[in-house]
Amino acid sequence: MNTYDVVVIGAGPAGLSAALVLSRALRKVAVVDDGEPRNAPAAQMHGFLSRDGSAPTDLLTIGRAEVEGYGGELIGGRVTGVVPHEAEIGTGFRLTLADGSSLNSRQILVATGLQDELPNIPGVRERWGRDVLHCPYCHGYEVRDQPIGVLGGNADSIQHAQLIRQWSPDVMLFPHADSVTAQQREQLAARSIQVIDGLVSQMVVSEDRLNGVELVDARVIARTAVFVRPRFVPNIELVDALKGAIDDHGWVVTDDVGRTSIRGVWVAGNAANARAQVVTAAGEGSASAIAMNAELVGEDINRVIARTP
Repeated sequence: MNTYDVVVIGAGPAGLSAALVLSRALRKVAVVDDGEPRNAPAAQMHGFLSRDGSAPTDLLTIGRAEVEGYGGELIGGRVTGVVPHEAEIGTGFRLTLADGSSLNSRQILVATGLQDELPNIPGVRERWGRDVLHCPYCHGYEVRDQPIGVLGGNADSIQHAQLIRQWSPDVMLFPHADSVTAQQREQLAARSIQVIDGLVSQMVVSEDRLNGVELVDARVIARTAVFVRPRFVPNIELVDALKGAIDDHGWVVTDDVGRTSIRGVWVAGNAANARAQVVTAAGEGSASAIAMNAELVGEDINRVIARTP
C-alpha cells in the first residue's frame, strides 16, 4: 500500500503549486490527475507574471517536471472515493482510484477545479476558450476594439457587458431569454452598449472563426468575439461524500488557507474559488501547502511524544 504525507487531487496550478511546496519541505507527496484541465481549450493564459502569453499546457508541463524534480510522484488517474481510516496520530485517509488501486495519506488537498455550465446554444461549447470567452481579464486585451457580444442567460450578464465595455467601444448585449429593465437599458445606453432583443439560435462560424450571432428571426449580428458568464459548478463530490460543510451556494466552506470542516481535508483553486485565475490558484495552493505542513509538524511532534516511554 502506497502511503503519503499528502495526496493532492488535481494537477492544475493550485495542485502543482501545493505539491511543489510540500515536496521541497521533504514531504512524501503524490499528485493524482485525470489529464483534463479546465483551460485546455485556451491557447494562452494571461496575468501570470513572467508567464503571460504562455500556453496553459506549458505551465503544467513545467510544473510537473519541477514537482518530480523534488521527489513528488505524479499518478495518472481519477480518484473515485475517499474514506477516513485509523491513523496513529491525527487523521488518515484511504483513496480509491478508478483503476481499483488505492493510496493512503495523512492529509489530502482537493484541487479539482470546476465545470463551466454553458448555455445550450449551438456553437457556444464548440468555440469555448477560442472566441466564445468568459474572463475579460484573461482574453479582453486580445479582442480589444473588436465588435464584441455578451450573451445573456446569467444574472450577472448585464454587469459583465458593462465590464467588457472597458476593452471595446462596440459591445452589444444579447439578453436571449433574460429581461432587461428600463433602468438597466438606460445604464447600458449611457456607455453606448446596444441591447439586441430576441432569442439567440446559434453562433455563426466561418473558416474556423466566429463571424456573428444569429437570432431565431434569422437576423445575423456581426461579432468576432462573444463573452458568456457561465454557471460555475465546483468539482467537490469527494468533499461532499466526506460530509464536509457546504454553503448555500454549493461551495465548500473553507478558511483563508483552504482548511475545510474535516480535519486533514483542504481545498484550493477553482474548487473553492470561482474567481481564481491561474496566478491566484497557484498562490492558494502554496498557502494551503504551508498550512498543511505546519499541521503535519504538529502531528510529528505528538507522534514522537506518544512513542516516548
